[in-house]
Amino acid sequence: MTISTLRQEFILHFGEMGSRWGINRTVGQVYALLFLSDQPLCADDIVGALGFSRSNVSMALKELQSWNLVRLRHQPDDRREFFTTPDDLWEIVRCLIAERRKREIDPTLTKLRELTMTQPGPADAAAHARMAELRQLIEQMTRFHDDLAHMETERLVALLNMGARLGRIVDGAGRLIPIRRQKPS
Repeated sequence: MTISTLRQEFILHFGEMGSRWGINRTVGQVYALLFLSDQPLCADDIVGALGFSRSNVSMALKELQSWNLVRLRHQPDDRREFFTTPDDLWEIVRCLIAERRKREIDPTLTKLRELTMTQPGPADAAAHARMAELRQLIEQMTRFHDDLAHMETERLVALLNMGARLGRIVDGAGRLIPIRRQKPS
Protein backbone atom coordinates (compact mmCIF):
# COMPACT_ATOMS: atom_id res chain seq x y z
CA MET A 1 0.00 0.00 0.00
CA THR A 2 1.50 3.32 -1.09
CA ILE A 3 0.72 6.43 0.92
CA SER A 4 0.68 9.87 -0.74
CA THR A 5 2.86 12.67 0.61
CA LEU A 6 -0.21 14.53 1.90
CA ARG A 7 -1.45 11.50 3.82
CA GLN A 8 2.06 10.67 5.06
CA GLU A 9 2.47 14.17 6.54
CA PHE A 10 -0.89 13.89 8.31
CA ILE A 11 -0.06 10.42 9.66
CA LEU A 12 3.36 11.53 10.91
CA HIS A 13 1.87 14.60 12.56
CA PHE A 14 -0.73 12.50 14.38
CA GLY A 15 2.06 10.25 15.61
CA GLU A 16 4.03 13.24 16.91
CA MET A 17 0.96 14.70 18.60
CA GLY A 18 0.01 11.37 20.16
CA SER A 19 2.24 11.81 23.20
CA ARG A 20 0.69 15.20 23.88
CA TRP A 21 -2.77 13.64 23.71
CA GLY A 22 -1.95 10.74 26.01
CA ILE A 23 -1.39 8.06 23.36
CA ASN A 24 1.82 6.75 21.86
CA ARG A 25 3.16 7.49 18.38
CA THR A 26 2.12 4.13 16.91
CA VAL A 27 -1.48 4.48 18.10
CA GLY A 28 -1.66 7.99 16.65
CA GLN A 29 -0.32 6.89 13.28
CA VAL A 30 -2.58 3.84 13.06
CA TYR A 31 -5.58 6.01 13.85
CA ALA A 32 -4.59 8.63 11.27
CA LEU A 33 -4.17 5.94 8.58
CA LEU A 34 -7.59 4.48 9.35
CA PHE A 35 -9.17 7.95 9.52
CA LEU A 36 -7.93 8.81 6.03
CA SER A 37 -8.61 5.42 4.48
CA ASP A 38 -11.40 5.18 1.91
CA GLN A 39 -12.09 1.61 2.96
CA PRO A 40 -11.70 -0.56 6.07
CA LEU A 41 -8.19 -1.94 6.58
CA CYS A 42 -7.02 -5.19 8.12
CA ALA A 43 -3.99 -5.39 10.41
CA ASP A 44 -1.85 -6.68 7.54
CA ASP A 45 -2.75 -3.60 5.46
CA ILE A 46 -1.74 -1.36 8.35
CA VAL A 47 1.54 -3.24 8.87
CA GLY A 48 2.32 -2.89 5.16
CA ALA A 49 1.44 0.79 5.02
CA LEU A 50 3.22 1.94 8.17
CA GLY A 51 5.98 -0.64 8.51
CA PHE A 52 5.16 -1.41 12.15
CA SER A 53 5.34 -4.88 13.64
CA ARG A 54 2.15 -6.92 13.72
CA SER A 55 2.17 -6.91 17.52
CA ASN A 56 2.45 -3.09 17.67
CA VAL A 57 -0.44 -2.75 15.22
CA SER A 58 -2.55 -5.21 17.24
CA MET A 59 -1.87 -3.32 20.47
CA ALA A 60 -2.70 0.00 18.79
CA LEU A 61 -5.98 -1.38 17.45
CA LYS A 62 -6.94 -2.72 20.89
CA GLU A 63 -6.26 0.68 22.46
CA LEU A 64 -8.23 2.49 19.76
CA GLN A 65 -11.12 0.05 20.25
CA SER A 66 -11.06 0.72 24.01
CA TRP A 67 -11.48 4.42 23.21
CA ASN A 68 -14.35 3.58 20.79
CA LEU A 69 -12.42 5.31 18.01
CA VAL A 70 -12.30 2.38 15.59
CA ARG A 71 -14.97 -0.03 14.47
CA LEU A 72 -14.56 -3.67 13.59
CA ARG A 73 -15.91 -4.55 10.14
CA HIS A 74 -16.19 -7.91 8.46
CA GLN A 75 -15.87 -8.38 4.72
CA PRO A 76 -17.81 -11.04 2.83
CA ASP A 77 -15.73 -14.17 2.16
CA ASP A 78 -12.80 -12.86 4.24
CA ARG A 79 -12.08 -14.16 7.74
CA ARG A 80 -9.76 -11.27 8.65
CA GLU A 81 -10.90 -8.42 10.85
CA PHE A 82 -11.09 -5.03 9.19
CA PHE A 83 -11.11 -1.68 10.95
CA THR A 84 -12.45 1.75 10.20
CA THR A 85 -13.19 4.98 12.03
CA PRO A 86 -16.65 6.48 12.48
CA ASP A 87 -17.74 8.58 9.51
CA ASP A 88 -19.27 11.25 11.73
CA LEU A 89 -16.58 13.65 12.98
CA TRP A 90 -18.81 14.72 15.86
CA GLU A 91 -19.02 11.11 17.03
CA ILE A 92 -15.22 10.98 17.04
CA VAL A 93 -14.97 14.23 19.02
CA ARG A 94 -17.57 13.03 21.50
CA CYS A 95 -15.65 9.76 22.01
CA LEU A 96 -12.39 11.63 22.58
CA ILE A 97 -13.93 14.03 25.07
CA ALA A 98 -15.73 11.24 26.95
CA GLU A 99 -12.55 9.17 27.21
CA ARG A 100 -10.44 12.12 28.31
CA ARG A 101 -13.04 12.94 30.93
CA LYS A 102 -13.14 9.34 32.16
CA ARG A 103 -9.34 9.10 32.38
CA GLU A 104 -8.46 12.61 33.57
CA ILE A 105 -11.36 14.63 34.95
CA ASP A 106 -13.41 11.97 36.78
CA PRO A 107 -10.54 10.67 38.95
CA THR A 108 -9.64 14.24 39.93
CA LEU A 109 -13.25 15.01 40.76
CA THR A 110 -13.52 11.84 42.84
CA LYS A 111 -10.40 12.81 44.80
CA LEU A 112 -11.64 16.39 45.31
CA ARG A 113 -14.98 15.11 46.60
CA GLU A 114 -13.18 12.79 48.98
CA LEU A 115 -10.87 15.54 50.26
CA THR A 116 -13.61 18.13 50.67
CA MET A 117 -15.79 15.72 52.66
CA THR A 118 -13.24 15.80 55.47
CA GLN A 119 -13.16 18.40 58.22
CA PRO A 120 -9.96 20.44 57.77
CA GLY A 121 -7.71 21.47 60.58
CA PRO A 122 -7.18 25.20 61.18
CA ALA A 123 -3.99 25.22 59.13
CA ASP A 124 -5.80 23.68 56.14
CA ALA A 125 -8.98 25.76 56.11
CA ALA A 126 -7.86 27.93 53.17
CA ALA A 127 -6.60 24.93 51.18
CA HIS A 128 -9.84 23.06 51.89
CA ALA A 129 -11.91 26.04 50.68
CA ARG A 130 -9.80 26.29 47.50
CA MET A 131 -10.28 22.57 46.80
CA ALA A 132 -14.03 22.92 47.35
CA GLU A 133 -14.10 25.82 44.90
CA LEU A 134 -12.23 23.75 42.31
CA ARG A 135 -14.58 20.80 42.89
CA GLN A 136 -17.62 23.02 42.31
CA LEU A 137 -16.14 24.39 39.08
CA ILE A 138 -15.32 20.93 37.74
CA GLU A 139 -18.78 19.66 38.71
CA GLN A 140 -20.34 22.58 36.84
CA MET A 141 -18.19 21.87 33.78
CA THR A 142 -19.04 18.15 33.82
CA ARG A 143 -22.77 18.95 34.03
CA PHE A 144 -22.29 21.24 31.02
CA HIS A 145 -20.44 18.45 29.22
CA ASP A 146 -23.29 16.04 29.99
CA ASP A 147 -25.75 18.48 28.44
CA LEU A 148 -23.59 18.90 25.34
CA ALA A 149 -22.95 15.16 25.01
CA HIS A 150 -26.68 14.49 24.71
CA MET A 151 -27.40 17.39 22.36
CA GLU A 152 -28.22 16.68 18.72
CA THR A 153 -25.30 17.50 16.44
CA GLU A 154 -27.20 20.19 14.54
CA ARG A 155 -28.03 22.04 17.77
CA LEU A 156 -24.45 21.67 19.01
CA VAL A 157 -23.09 23.17 15.77
CA ALA A 158 -25.57 26.04 16.02
CA LEU A 159 -24.47 26.65 19.63
CA LEU A 160 -20.81 26.68 18.63
CA ASN A 161 -21.51 29.09 15.77
CA MET A 162 -23.44 31.35 18.12
CA GLY A 163 -20.53 31.29 20.57
CA ALA A 164 -18.15 32.40 17.82
CA ARG A 165 -20.41 35.41 17.19
CA LEU A 166 -20.73 36.38 20.86
CA GLY A 167 -17.47 38.30 20.68
CA ARG A 168 -18.80 40.64 17.96
CA ILE A 169 -21.65 43.08 17.58
CA VAL A 170 -23.18 44.55 14.45
CA ASP A 171 -22.98 48.30 13.85
CA GLY A 172 -25.69 50.37 12.14
CA ALA A 173 -24.33 49.50 8.69
CA GLY A 174 -24.46 45.76 9.38
CA ARG A 175 -20.69 45.41 9.85
CA LEU A 176 -19.32 43.19 12.60
CA ILE A 177 -17.35 45.03 15.27
CA PRO A 178 -15.22 43.06 17.76
CA ILE A 179 -16.10 43.54 21.41
CA ARG A 180 -13.15 44.27 23.66
CA ARG A 181 -12.41 41.28 25.75
CA GLN A 182 -11.56 41.44 29.42
CA LYS A 183 -7.81 41.47 29.91
CA PRO A 184 -6.49 38.52 31.92
CA SER A 185 -5.42 39.50 35.41
